[in-house]
Amino acid sequence: MKNILILLIGMSSFLGITQEKKATTTEPYNLEGVWELKHQFLYENNQVSDTVVNQNGYRQVKMYSKGKVMWTRFDPMDNNEWFGYGTYTVKDGMLEERLEYASGPMMKIVDTTQVFKFELVMSKDSYQQIDFDQEGQYSQSENYEKIK
Repeated sequence: MKNILILLIGMSSFLGITQEKKATTTEPYNLEGVWELKHQFLYENNQVSDTVVNQNGYRQVKMYSKGKVMWTRFDPMDNNEWFGYGTYTVKDGMLEERLEYASGPMMKIVDTTQVFKFELVMSKDSYQQIDFDQEGQYSQSENYEKIK
């Protein structure tokens, strides 16, 4: 009985240490929550060349929760519906989104692009997802702020 008790205490200690170590080695990026697009950057030679601000009621919101992503866009100048749902991962400073379901116009894009990959730049209440062209140069970024 004494040996079983010592074994159980040892296993509990081991599990506690492994869980603590696991918590400290997780990815430093946390996208959990709701984010609103504030503006976009256009790039030339990997440098910001222009800023595109949201105008005339344009609004885009993304929600991240437990490995799932959902986004929607409203543009009063566009009669198309824009939304998508799928999964996401963040690893080594890269954001990957895989859409499983989307609006008609977006599904046409999903048919040709299976995985959306972005460089991820984060601060506490904002993030940038930077897109690349075929040569690996920055092409444009979407810049979001967390909705509280």
